Amino acid sequence: MAATRKKTTAKKTTAKKKTTAKKKATAKKKSTRKYSKAAGESVRKEMDAMKAGKLRSGGSGKKVTSRKQAIAIGLSEARRAGKKVPKPKKKTAD
Repeated sequence: MAATRKKTTAKKTTAKKKTTAKKKATAKKKSTRKYSKAAGESVRKEMDAMKAGKLRSGGSGKKVTSRKQAIAIGLSEARRAGKKVPKPKKKTAD
């Protein structure tokens, strides 16, 4: 014995959306590439050196074990080589 279901139709309300100039002005811009592919290669090379245990810190000569530090070294070398890399963030004294 199959139970019969009653079809219910929900009313769809279509309210007109107001588009304002403010919303259009804050539309997302297409972002351009901030880092060049060559800069990415530099970072990849430094990450490989860190994983192999061959990456050393510039100041003290200690072995680099931090992923963030390896990325920073790669970006720093890319900057020195003149690759397209944004300027480093400024440190603020709080």
